[in-house]
This record gives sequence, C-alpha cells and structure tokens, in this order.
Amino acid sequence: MATHPPVPPFDRETAVEKTRLAEDSWNTRDPKKVALGYTPDCYWRNRAEFVNGREEIIAFLARKWTREHNYRLIKELWAFEGNRIAVRFAYECHDDSGNWFRSYGNENWEFDDDGLMRWRLASINDLPIPESERRYHWPLGRRPDDHPGLSDLGF
Repeated sequence: MATHPPVPPFDRETAVEKTRLAEDSWNTRDPKKVALGYTPDCYWRNRAEFVNGREEIIAFLARKWTREHNYRLIKELWAFEGNRIAVRFAYECHDDSGNWFRSYGNENWEFDDDGLMRWRLASINDLPIPESERRYHWPLGRRPDDHPGLSDLGF
C-alpha cells in the first residue's frame, strides 16, 4: 500500500496540511476519491451510523451527497498528537426542497503509519438557516485559499 502524506507523527504544519487535504477531498463530493484516504478496514462513527471499510464509506457518502446539495465544507485543526488529529468543521448544503442547513461538528482521527485514516469519530449538529445566512459562496470544489476559515467567520 502506498503512503498518503503527510504521515505521522504530526507536527503543527503537517497536521494543518492533513486537515486541509481532508477538506479538499470531501469538497470533491467523489465518494471513491474520499475513500482512498482511509484504510481498507477503517472504522467510522458518523452521528448514529457506524461504517466499516472503504466499500461502506463509498456507499455512505453516495447516499449523503444525493441528499445534501451544493455541499461546501470547511475543516479547522483543533488539536494533534502523534498519529491523532482532532478537527472542528462546518458545512452548508440544502435538501431537495431548497431548505438550507449549516452543520457543525467535531471529528477525532487516528492514522496508520502510511498516513491513511483508520478511525474517524464524528459528532454533528444541524442548524436550519435561511439562504441569506449562507457564508460559503465559492464555486463547488476546493475552497479558495483566500476564503475565510471557520475562526475568521466566527464559527
């Protein structure tokens, strides 16, 4: 299996880089591409759902992104040590009826020696918002480098 840099142990610079790479991957909204950042036997807890392995990750994300339209995500490093990283995040999306949401959460990550995530534990809360309160307006895909992060937006 190839390495997925940066690899642990993480320092501040590599933990920030790993966080941004994860954000960029999720903003592709490509389940197969996202799954490549995880070990083949990765374990997730996402809200009240438990996911095991890449195939389940792909199925989970495919379901997620058929319901969550115009999905845009920002992740921010919270803490790190050794092979673990904690992030906070917020994403915006709308449902089939055009109702907008901002979802806030925290994730705890653990990586193997090759830099693949083997554990992802996510706690997430959803906030209905009017479209006028959206803060993520970049074109779908990678967040531009000059777009404000979570702290800059007051999240």
